[in-house]
Amino acid sequence: MSDPVILFAARPDRWPVYEAPLRRALSAAGVSDAGLTLEAAPETVDYIVYAPNSEVQDFAPYTRLKAVLNLWAGVEQIVGNETLKVPLARMVDVGMTDGMVQWCVGHALRHHLGMDVHILGQDGEWRNDAPPPPLPQDRSVVVFGLGELGSAVAETLVKLGFDVAGWARSEKQIEGVTCFAGEAGLPDALARAEIAILLLPDTPATTNLLDAEALARMPKGAFIVNPGRGPLIDDDALLAALDASQIGHATLDVFRVEPLPKEHPFWAHPGVTVTPHVASETRPDTASQVIAENIRRGEAGEPFLHVVDRDAGY
Repeated sequence: MSDPVILFAARPDRWPVYEAPLRRALSAAGVSDAGLTLEAAPETVDYIVYAPNSEVQDFAPYTRLKAVLNLWAGVEQIVGNETLKVPLARMVDVGMTDGMVQWCVGHALRHHLGMDVHILGQDGEWRNDAPPPPLPQDRSVVVFGLGELGSAVAETLVKLGFDVAGWARSEKQIEGVTCFAGEAGLPDALARAEIAILLLPDTPATTNLLDAEALARMPKGAFIVNPGRGPLIDDDALLAALDASQIGHATLDVFRVEPLPKEHPFWAHPGVTVTPHVASETRPDTASQVIAENIRRGEAGEPFLHVVDRDAGY
């Protein structure tokens, strides 16, 4: 059997970052790295290690292709590509998961403890008259999206003692987490979301999930943390809810247009924290191990891991 041809299709600046980790991971998985390349005749390629912003957009010429292995957790930019007929595997990377847990829990604690009063209030005023925050068990946090990332965030918050609930489009069960599902469960999830963490994919079913009606259902003064996808929130509705003090603060890492335009009102709004899509990134070492394992599986005739459901969109 010949060595598999593995095309690395991402921005050129990614190759120096990923080449060595990929070769190490392939070797550890017992797969030859001789076919790992930046260029190959399409009809010879067995696997594509892929970023959706690469130049490869037409998969029809890749007649020997066995799978496309996404470097990103998000697949919304590729899942609808009609030329892609082979399995598409999304990235589920333990390093990225750990980073996302830390970012989400860090901002949840920031809002829970009211840390902005002291972090941002360095003006000579001795502000020690605010009441203490509630204990974690008296603060309700709801994680919207209970996939790999959302489940890990919810489980960590449970360990910290918070009253944790979660919402997903389909039924989930997580120990210590009150789980809601589907349209029927959304109002109850919103009603208890003193801190809402959004970790849903961008699909037609999740666009504007937090619209004016949804925001009005949340507890007054609720906090929103969104490292998921920008279109999950109706921007105008959020600004109105902030101005009305229905929402206390929104920490946003993702946006409909990125980079966020300088003239966007989020930048200047005192109730918004903008971070530049940095919540968590794919880690080359751990991501390469996931990719190498899927290539090993493909060569052994075993099922691929983390295959995208094209109908669901994730």
